[in-house]
Amino acid sequence: MSVGGLSKEKLGRLHAVMAGYVERGEVPGLVAGLSRRGELHVDAIGSRTLAGAHPVARDTLFRIASMTKPMVAVAAMILVEECKIRLDEPVDRLLPELADRRVLKRLDSPLDDTVPARRPIMVRDLLTFTLGMGIVMAPPGTYPIQRAIDEKGLGQGPPRPSLMPPPDEWMRRLGTLPLMHQPGEKWMYHTGSDVLGVLIARASGQPLEQFMRERIFEPLGMKDTAFSVPENKIDRLADCYWNNAQSGKLELYDAARGGEWSRPPKFPSGGAGLVSTVDDVLAFGRMMLGRGRYSGGRILSRPAVELMTTDQLNPAQKAVSELVPGFFDSHGWGLGLCVITRRDSVAAVPGKFGWDGGLGTSWWSDPNEEMVTVLLTQRAWTSPNPPDVCRDFWTCAYQAIED
Repeated sequence: MSVGGLSKEKLGRLHAVMAGYVERGEVPGLVAGLSRRGELHVDAIGSRTLAGAHPVARDTLFRIASMTKPMVAVAAMILVEECKIRLDEPVDRLLPELADRRVLKRLDSPLDDTVPARRPIMVRDLLTFTLGMGIVMAPPGTYPIQRAIDEKGLGQGPPRPSLMPPPDEWMRRLGTLPLMHQPGEKWMYHTGSDVLGVLIARASGQPLEQFMRERIFEPLGMKDTAFSVPENKIDRLADCYWNNAQSGKLELYDAARGGEWSRPPKFPSGGAGLVSTVDDVLAFGRMMLGRGRYSGGRILSRPAVELMTTDQLNPAQKAVSELVPGFFDSHGWGLGLCVITRRDSVAAVPGKFGWDGGLGTSWWSDPNEEMVTVLLTQRAWTSPNPPDVCRDFWTCAYQAIED
């Protein structure tokens, strides 16, 4: 048995299962990372492109999409610990665009059919996704509020950095719309993290990327994590693909060279904007597993990370919230990330925390098993349900535990 309590034979099974997805053409390429008790395994398989001419490597860059959310939450908690923002203060001081909110009477109401918000939006609401605004789990354009969000370019679909307005304009446009629900009433995905990114920039007096680079990425040695890819690294960025629903075939979503992440965005999205590598994400995951500590010091205090990784939703909020059916039966939401609350599979360990990215990525840290798992692919998910490649990766990571 290895120092990390992992079976060499069963790690071979993990490789074989992951390689099968590449060989069948389901995923052009992937990088899988597994860290446990000081032992590290990284496996790079396949190609950066469908053409197969450019092998994936350990330092290949991937668009990590919603895995940005926990990293932005850490940035916010740094400011909480510095007393520059407070969890239970209204956002109005820094985000006056969101003061004096109106709330739709019903989700399908016209935009002028509203009532006053019963209370202000709090900083905590941004982190717990209970601000009253988010992605509606219905086909695009089903409700007037969805159509208005799309018309204003506020980013409710797959990430498109080039289509978003600059942060101040983004906030101005958001402030013209009513909330979908009363603050604190319901968990709604995504938008809280984009708002949080703007709040961080205003509270810190720095652009979001600069603050995160100086306070998180550089201390952790995350040298490749950013909101865009410079020219000298562009050949390391994988092309990104999504599935054509009619043909069932993969189609290009975003090319590396000349694509959406090949230049700095006008709006650095706290909800879905970052690119990263397996080693960078593992470094972040190990810091979170260490409750804020890393080899050179601390990013956050232990109490702050413990708060972040504790389920913050109450039963009433979970009862009216949705991502996929049954999600909140075994999951909760902390501050900017997901927390497993019930064991219903080999890899679902209560207390495990992390999040996934809809463009094909996943990170989870497990305090009970002292393990961090990272999977990076360039194939977008087809629904909020994790694809088989993720499920099999998680299963294979846990079946390798031998102690």
